[in-house]
Amino acid sequence: MRLAFVVAAAAGIVAVALIAMFASALPTKDYDLSVDALKDAQPTSIDVRVVVKNTGRLPLTNVLIDYGSEKEPVIPTLQPGGTMSFSPPEGVQLDYVTVTAEPGIKKVQPYRTPIKLPGMIGS
Repeated sequence: MRLAFVVAAAAGIVAVALIAMFASALPTKDYDLSVDALKDAQPTSIDVRVVVKNTGRLPLTNVLIDYGSEKEPVIPTLQPGGTMSFSPPEGVQLDYVTVTAEPGIKKVQPYRTPIKLPGMIGS
């Protein structure tokens, strides 16, 4: 009897935790955008990428990636959950990237540098 109660309580706790995890992953806004700008300096080169993801419930239109002196061609539509990755052209400043989209979204994202740990590749 006591074991059945403990197992039922544990199963309930696991079920609540799983529901909370999945509910927090659902989009809460109609229009939202995440931008990850990464600048990783290697001994012989610099790896740079910009990842744009539609984190909203509805499609975004006219998505524009602006590096300051250069721009990517406009992306007509980015579907919910859609992700696109870009490499900035040579010679642009790698301070920040600006991403705009309709309706009225503007994100200015500075480039981040990953943490280098001893013993890891590229450290």
